[in-house]
Amino acid sequence: MAEAHQAVAFQFTITPEGIDLQLSYQALNQIYLSGVRSWKKRVSRLRNRVIKGVYPASPSSWLFVVIAILATMYMRSDPSMGLITKIQQHLPLSLSAEGQTMLSVLVFSTLLWLSLILALRFCLKLLLSYHQWMFEQHGRVSNTTKVWVTLLRLLSSRKPLLYSYQTSLPILPVPAIKETLSRYLESVRPLLTDPGYKRMTELANQFESNLGNRLQRYLKLKALWATNYVSDWWEEYIYLRSRGPIMVNSNYYGMDFLYVTPTALQAARAGNTITALLLYRRKVNREELKPSRVPGTVIPLCAAQCERMFNTTRTPGVETDVLQHWQDSEFVAVYHKGRFFRLWVYTAGRLLSPREIEHQIQRILDDPSPPQPGEEKLGALTAGDRVPWSQMRKQYFSSGINKRSLDSIERAAFFVTLDDEEQGMRGEDPAGNLDRYAKSILHGKCYDRWFDKSFSIVIYKNGKSGLNAEHSWADAPTVAHLWEFTLATDAFQLGYSEDGHCKGEVDRSLPLPQRLVWDIPSEVCSSLAVAQALADDVDCHVFPFRDFGKGRIKKLKISPDAFIQISLQLAYYRDRGGFCLTYEASMTRLFREGRTETVRSCSNESCAFVKALEDGEEAEQCRHLFRLASERHQNLYRMAMTGAGIDRHLFCLYVVSKYLGVDSPFLKEVLSEPWRLSTSQTPVQQMELFDLKNYPDFISLGGGFGPVADDGYGVSYIIVGEDMINFHVSSKYSCSQTVSKASVTFMFGCDIGHFKASYSICNFPVFALTTFFLF
Repeated sequence: MAEAHQAVAFQFTITPEGIDLQLSYQALNQIYLSGVRSWKKRVSRLRNRVIKGVYPASPSSWLFVVIAILATMYMRSDPSMGLITKIQQHLPLSLSAEGQTMLSVLVFSTLLWLSLILALRFCLKLLLSYHQWMFEQHGRVSNTTKVWVTLLRLLSSRKPLLYSYQTSLPILPVPAIKETLSRYLESVRPLLTDPGYKRMTELANQFESNLGNRLQRYLKLKALWATNYVSDWWEEYIYLRSRGPIMVNSNYYGMDFLYVTPTALQAARAGNTITALLLYRRKVNREELKPSRVPGTVIPLCAAQCERMFNTTRTPGVETDVLQHWQDSEFVAVYHKGRFFRLWVYTAGRLLSPREIEHQIQRILDDPSPPQPGEEKLGALTAGDRVPWSQMRKQYFSSGINKRSLDSIERAAFFVTLDDEEQGMRGEDPAGNLDRYAKSILHGKCYDRWFDKSFSIVIYKNGKSGLNAEHSWADAPTVAHLWEFTLATDAFQLGYSEDGHCKGEVDRSLPLPQRLVWDIPSEVCSSLAVAQALADDVDCHVFPFRDFGKGRIKKLKISPDAFIQISLQLAYYRDRGGFCLTYEASMTRLFREGRTETVRSCSNESCAFVKALEDGEEAEQCRHLFRLASERHQNLYRMAMTGAGIDRHLFCLYVVSKYLGVDSPFLKEVLSEPWRLSTSQTPVQQMELFDLKNYPDFISLGGGFGPVADDGYGVSYIIVGEDMINFHVSSKYSCSQTVSKASVTFMFGCDIGHFKASYSICNFPVFALTTFFLF
């Protein structure tokens, strides 16, 4: 819309009498208001830079320091110990004596103020580097930790902005190579035979004595120079350099409320959802969001991943992809029935009301025009292999109308799909429909999503919604925070009228959404076959479990996460007759620019418990082994969070070895081990947004992801409130040993009194375990 206004804002024609200039004052006014909005944002960013730059102090504290120094000078005392006089000697002689004194006091006060800020930030950084509190038993807090908490609260007493803590967060440490290798060997012990373990021990010792220390020195040098020694390599080599499809393999999804659909009107749901997302973006831009913290504490987490949440896309390359981020975008890209639209969400510098966005969305839904040749399945390029997409982009989308239309999608704040299907837990087969709902958000038709965007929103015909997120720019907790805010704002703050429409007034003079124009040859969509084969192979099952939740588990004095992870080990053992390398994602956001670390949940302790249970050991012995396994898992999780994990360190050592052009049999074998059980817990971070007591049906299902290994499982779970756990399970139909849906039925149809049922990995015998401990 702004481009259209600029085009008609002034017109001129050349006549015999001269140039006839015609101005459109309405259009110029639109341009002026848009410019005012842009400048307000620049001023706001500058103000925020100052505020967070002096945190934990405040800008007004400078005035306090100046007044204090002037007061001491007035009392014939020199707090500078002669420094003010020295500064005065270097000032221009043209100033009066009073002026020189005042200026020298201001200079000294400013230097003192900056020194105090640096000292406070250094102290805050030291405090945030203390992690021993995490390893203390619940209810047994040491005096050191009590003093630490008091000091931390004192320094964090000022209300911080979103990025206020960034420069005070500690740097991720490089673990000692000997400790990493020792922990690695311990983690693979239950997975290897005695000869296999002996061989791996020899490889590890050989690596440490020869190549390992050399690689470690390079890694420590990087840690001294870089903000985070892992994150940039992790983003590049794990995500951006992957040449396979990102659909299913990398992208993940988030689901709507389980039992509630706030409105059945597709356009209305889109109006509120888009508005809520843009309100969140405004909070991010203004840094009005509270920094995320470790639940139940005042300890901040890194917020760097929020920076690329909006106006971001992943562009393909031959060898590696690139993440592109734009400072701002006043439109979103919309897909409906094979057509692409650009929908402007600002007019005259203001955000459209939800009712106005609904009105614009309805215009798109009512548009009867057919797709242009090649347009309908264009999105399949983002779902297939990356190299063909890169080549097609260079050949057909580097200039002309195709480039302009592609720019409109990639520069959009985010992508919206108006799906012509109905989804959700409904009808005569609610469980099956829930599974189809998950598959739809994960991959859709393979061409009706734009998988390269930082995230895409899907609004279904019956009002259900969902989210599909690209993984390279951020991890699931960051996107989950956004999605929680969106669902809560949509349902509880924006709301709907009695007839299901968005609230607010409509300016019916708004210009129509702009159809994007393409000139596409038929061979462009050759990626669809690859993407369709991948999508057809994915088996998804979503299981809301309401028999109990974390409340009942905590009564056993057991960590809910450890409880579920050990249940997974039991399920896998009963399914396969053995154990596998298990991946559980943990965050390292206690450190600056931290992302994730791996918790190797399959431990000696968990395997000992499973074997004892399966061998029919006495109940008391099994309970003892279970508690040991739970404590071990908690310790592994804490070590991963505090930078003492295994896998990111070994990964970076491997990257260094490739840069040096040397091969390590040990690292090569470690990095090639398959994760047949990949798990992740989706955290609920903003329970204050959901009043589950008064609105118990407004429960989010969380989200899930595809399987990491062809013969493995992807398991995501979200612990909602005190009485519910939602599971998302994925596997591949092409593997005869993995079944996502039927295995859950096995578990909950089993004889829990005797533990005799045949389990598969997705059985989650959590109910059996709880019965085992309670009775």
